[in-house]
Amino acid sequence: MPLSVAEIAQALTALGCPAGKCEEMAAQLDRRAHQLATTKDRTYDEALAHLLKLMAAGWAAQAGAPEASKTD
Repeated sequence: MPLSVAEIAQALTALGCPAGKCEEMAAQLDRRAHQLATTKDRTYDEALAHLLKLMAAGWAAQAGAPEASKTD
């Protein structure tokens, strides 16, 4: 059973999504998960899990990257 956009937004918040963007990003991920489920012969849950992992990895990399304005 697909998650609601609000549930996806909660997951995004827990993964580090900027608070002001969670609802919009959740709606985009929901649409994309439905597309992937249809085109890639995956379940919606598999597609959404894949997308959430990509988002989490992106935020983790961004958080670990040195800021351009820092000088050592």
